[in-house]
Amino acid sequence: MRLTKLIYTTLFFIAAGALSTKAQDPKTPEKKAEEKAVTEEIEVVRPYKPVLAEAVKLRRSPDLNDIKTYKAKFNYSLTDRKLDLNSDINKLQAQQLVAEKEAELINNYVKGAFGSSRTVLAEAYVNIGRDEALQAGAFFKHFGQAGSLNKQNANQQQLSVFGRSIGEQATLSGRLNYQRNGLFFYGIDKANPTLNPDPEQQAFNFIEAEGEIVNKFTEDPDALSYAAKLNGYIWNDKYDAKESSIVLNGYLNKRISSFNLGLAAAVEFGSTKDALTDVGNNLLRLNPYIRLQTSGVKINAGINFVQEFGTVSSSRIFPAVTADFTLIPDYLQLFGEVKGDVNRNSLKQFTDENPFLNSNIAIRNTIEKLSISGGIKGTGGPGFGYKARFYHKRMEDMPLFVNNFSSFNKFDVIYDFGTMKLTGLEGELSVQVSDALKWTGKLNLEDYKPAAESQSWFKPKIRVSSDLMYAITKQLSLNAAVAIQDDSKAKIYTAAPANPYLIPDMNNETIVTVKGFVDLGVGATYKINNKFSAFARANNLLNTKYSKYLHYEVIGLNIFGGLAYSF
Repeated sequence: MRLTKLIYTTLFFIAAGALSTKAQDPKTPEKKAEEKAVTEEIEVVRPYKPVLAEAVKLRRSPDLNDIKTYKAKFNYSLTDRKLDLNSDINKLQAQQLVAEKEAELINNYVKGAFGSSRTVLAEAYVNIGRDEALQAGAFFKHFGQAGSLNKQNANQQQLSVFGRSIGEQATLSGRLNYQRNGLFFYGIDKANPTLNPDPEQQAFNFIEAEGEIVNKFTEDPDALSYAAKLNGYIWNDKYDAKESSIVLNGYLNKRISSFNLGLAAAVEFGSTKDALTDVGNNLLRLNPYIRLQTSGVKINAGINFVQEFGTVSSSRIFPAVTADFTLIPDYLQLFGEVKGDVNRNSLKQFTDENPFLNSNIAIRNTIEKLSISGGIKGTGGPGFGYKARFYHKRMEDMPLFVNNFSSFNKFDVIYDFGTMKLTGLEGELSVQVSDALKWTGKLNLEDYKPAAESQSWFKPKIRVSSDLMYAITKQLSLNAAVAIQDDSKAKIYTAAPANPYLIPDMNNETIVTVKGFVDLGVGATYKINNKFSAFARANNLLNTKYSKYLHYEVIGLNIFGGLAYSF
């Protein structure tokens, strides 16, 4: 078999060689003579294309175990850059708007009015402008009226200048105030109307100056806060009564986490002089405390040390504890207080309450031995707020007004010798349906248990006050107010009391009832434009000739109105 293949292969190669020889044509002898350099010329008819078998092309088998890899050399450097991982939603950039025109600021005004009962009103207020860090201004008011009784005239003037500067560390504020109150002792005893044919005139002058410094609030838990206030005044009447006072208050507070350690202190210097009296009435108060304030709980515990010096010298220590618990945030809070104090009485305080005061008034401090109060407060939703408080007080030497024995239309001040007990209930409501409708109301119920006196003179048991504001349109608004007071008791001497007065003599006095009253007033304001407005007011609509103090009827129905200009 192998021999046969060899024979066929030999014959194949011989045939192929013969064919290749036939494919080349030799040149003629003539051409050989012309080209001596070439022995023989061959003409190629077609290109030579050798064909090899597939088996001949593969010379050797590949090495499949060759795993050598080529590693190229690189030259590079690393840049130190922070990798920003921003997986949050991109914030929208606010588009800058065109600057709006600054609104015109109108915070100054003047107003004037007149009406029945010879009513005259003049009022003005001015302020420096927009600067929030510096504020200064002035206020002036004059109000006068006259009733139908003989010399039933009264007028009041007030002039105040104030300023405030807010700095980086503290806020400074100051105030200078002057007040004058002119009136007559026009009281009439209806049983003897001819007893006061020519009422005496009275006038009170009051000059006050006040300065205060308070550090700005900071979130620093270890911050030290402080404040100090200095107040002083000079007071006198048309006769010989004079009074001066200087009061310095201050406090320091150190915040440590949820606790506050602090000290509140005050010193009061008071001097009261009249034709027959000269009293130095001074107090020193020290109130160290510790305060716990956490979520929903605020407790303040301390003592109140009070030192009286001057005409009377004594030292007393009272508790000073307050607590506030939030049961439902913004809706319900419980609060309570236990305290005691010494209240400094003054002629300025007495004449503010009852201007028909006699001369040579005795000045004595009132000791609030123990005062306990507690209640609830909060809101019942948007525009609705409430507060209810119960209190019980034990007071020594509480001041009371009584008619003078020889001058029935002037009042003396006596003190309920001993410890008087007072139990009361106070309630407040505030309802604001919208910006156009708002109502507030207040109720006081008080029960007095006198110490030595048979009654707490001129102290009514029920007092109610209420205010209503309703804006009908943007131009027209109405307001109304009502004051209700229960009966009170007054003491009339049938014989001259002891001097000095200490223990009452029931055989030398009678009790008179001062009837309660309802005083209703309404008003309206119409805004003409941004500058001008008109207003009107009517007081004592029921025209009730009631008396707060015996023999002194108030002015009946009076109506007045006027214009106001804002700039």
